[in-house]
Amino acid sequence: MPTPLRCDPALFEKDLTGQVIIVTGANSGCGLETTRQLVKQKATVIMACRNETKGQQAAQDVGGVFVAPMDLASLESVRNFVKVFLEKYDRLNVLVNNAGIMMCPYGKTQDGFELQMGCNHLGHFLLQQLLTPLLLQTAETTGQPSRFIALSSVAATETSMSKGIPDIDLEDLNWETREYHEVQAYSASKLANYLHANHAATQYPADKLLCVSVHPGWVRSNLDVHAFAKMFGTSWFGRTMSTGLRNVMQWKGDMISAEDGAQTTLHCILHDTLDPGAFYSQFGIYKRPEDRAGGWPLTPMPNPNATPEKAAALWKASVKLVGLAA
Repeated sequence: MPTPLRCDPALFEKDLTGQVIIVTGANSGCGLETTRQLVKQKATVIMACRNETKGQQAAQDVGGVFVAPMDLASLESVRNFVKVFLEKYDRLNVLVNNAGIMMCPYGKTQDGFELQMGCNHLGHFLLQQLLTPLLLQTAETTGQPSRFIALSSVAATETSMSKGIPDIDLEDLNWETREYHEVQAYSASKLANYLHANHAATQYPADKLLCVSVHPGWVRSNLDVHAFAKMFGTSWFGRTMSTGLRNVMQWKGDMISAEDGAQTTLHCILHDTLDPGAFYSQFGIYKRPEDRAGGWPLTPMPNPNATPEKAAALWKASVKLVGLAA
């Protein structure tokens, strides 16, 4: 496998004193490693986590800030998190929509959305919409563009393992008229993350808000718990087999550490220039050999269904679904 892309070490010397950054899902995996590095650079990192106990413990461990729990499966919870945050802070330099769930059994959010689309896209969409006024205001104050970073995935594209090219059925986002397929549902939600950031880049001036999406790599984390459970089950033996396979995959270089997985996000936070709307990718299992080494950015985004028209249609549908005025 290719060597993981890593940030220029000079970027880790930047002083981020005074910057306020929100990272969702910051108590584990890439979110935790992203937070750990940003805190080292003296940023104030707000750790937006579903589990209050785990969020508070992680904040204590790495020096982040926990203001309120946020469950992306509840739009009310997202709104409450934003309310509490805005009562405490008057600036926001960067929003990182990092949290996610992967290949879980069929279920619905508290608002009736298919679980993966609801958590990975719609909850995050509402969060970005509610916080964008402060992102823009902060850019006016600092004279520097704020940033919005959405974690997408190689799963949003045609890969060496996928069956067909991922797409989003806007007429059946909740999988109510089709047989549910957890892998396809995950791919659709990750394509939605890319389309969200890509269309956001057309809605705001790049000198006020830079919007990009990221594939962090195939990261060793708890994100794949459902995929491994489906293969091996949840018994002691199954969990042992899952751990063993993860060890082999990391040894072979197919799976990377959370620290390596955070590198693409950190690059997009710290680098002076970004291509608005672009897809920044760690190496991945892309179908085309020329894409497999990744790229900062990787262009074109390897999915012919990732069109501006699809992005605009998803944006319009999302505004309605999360209860915002059109």
